[in-house]
Amino acid sequence: MTPEELKNSILQLAIQGKLVEQRPEEGTVEELYQQIQAEKKRLIKEGKIKQGKPLPEVTQDDIPFDIPESWEWVRLGELGKVVGGGTPKTSIADYWDKEGIPWLTPADMKFFTGKYANYGKRNISALGLEKSSAQLMPKGTILYSSRAPIGYIAIAANDISTNQGFKSLVPVMFEINEFLYHCLIARTNDIVSRASGTTFKEISGTEFGLTILPLPPIEEQKRIVTKIEELLPYIDRYEQAWNELEELNKKFPDDLQKSILQLAIQGKLVEQRPEEGTAEELYRQIQAEKQRLFKEGKIRKRKTLPEIVEDEIPFNIPESWKWVRINDVVLDDLGGGTPSRQNEAHWNGDIPWMSVKDYALNTKIMDTLEKITEEGLLNSASNLIPANNVIVCTRVGLGKIAINSVGVAINQDLRALFLPDQINKDYFVYYYSTLNIRGTGTTVKGITRDKLLGFLISLPPLGEQRRIVAKI
Repeated sequence: MTPEELKNSILQLAIQGKLVEQRPEEGTVEELYQQIQAEKKRLIKEGKIKQGKPLPEVTQDDIPFDIPESWEWVRLGELGKVVGGGTPKTSIADYWDKEGIPWLTPADMKFFTGKYANYGKRNISALGLEKSSAQLMPKGTILYSSRAPIGYIAIAANDISTNQGFKSLVPVMFEINEFLYHCLIARTNDIVSRASGTTFKEISGTEFGLTILPLPPIEEQKRIVTKIEELLPYIDRYEQAWNELEELNKKFPDDLQKSILQLAIQGKLVEQRPEEGTAEELYRQIQAEKQRLFKEGKIRKRKTLPEIVEDEIPFNIPESWKWVRINDVVLDDLGGGTPSRQNEAHWNGDIPWMSVKDYALNTKIMDTLEKITEEGLLNSASNLIPANNVIVCTRVGLGKIAINSVGVAINQDLRALFLPDQINKDYFVYYYSTLNIRGTGTTVKGITRDKLLGFLISLPPLGEQRRIVAKI
């Protein structure tokens, strides 16, 4: 159950008479209702409120749920005066006064976390009040936003006015305003369902006044309000715990994957087996393979990068492993390019052309969004990369890496790394995805070829690489 659902559940129990017990000595609501009607007649007689049209009686078909026998269903308009609001002309400075009458808009309501509101971003002057449909309402008025959105609610902590986005209730008896406050929150779905409008929904003053509410005896109202407000701090604590749990749940898959990969590249995910040899032996095999391919003219001679120093090593690894640079173990590497977009003969061919848009981290590239022609390949810096090689992003999409399951041409933001058979490509991809790669540049961040090839790799024996991949 979400915090909002829990709060709504408590409010629903409250307005159904199930949150506190009924006490016979508190009588029935009839006496309270008669007091309210008598007070209304007095206010009408004194000219303080107008005689409104009689409201329709609450019928059996109107009643949404059962309430205790000592309660009564009433319409909101029977309990007080529904008041709208207005906005003085903003172009007339005399209508606005920093020291004037607090004036609320629905947007102001979201800044109040409790049940009371006492000011808005702006104040209006007495003249602004007189020259607009805004009305001065007394402390204790129930403020209810009637549009954009419907349902912000508060009790006025002082005399106040609002714009036209409110339908407020000035209760005949202010003793009932706190119960009505909670009751209206619980009945907001009903109020919203009766709103009308196309661009945005709005509840009219007439329709707002027709809202039916369950009314308990005054002493029971007070006990209900006390119980609700006794429970609210627990709901707040529950909400805090809920939000923390939701955040953990969102992060858990990523955090778990990161933890597993960290264990893997530190040699802590699977055990070491002496019979699988050492990474030093593997490294020598790779160097011998590179020397052979160079002599045969199949690869270029590679630039020697600085030896690895102690300060570069980020963590300890098993004795059978070895720290190497990518440059030490890669056979060759190639960048790419983009054929001219102005030449139609370069595009919509049969050759998959790979850009950062084709990436999905730690997966295989099976196809590409765009294709180029052989002419496009020959007349650009793009290179054709045979299937089953590692391709990394060095500019846009920095840090992304994948293995191409099909032959692809690549653009200038990518670089292909040709690894020897002594390196498990999936292990390399997993390791690379743990690197915190930060680029340089102003418009677009990127890394140079030398920086890419200088990254460190913790290298296990080949058999252990395969077992790590299987375990992941």
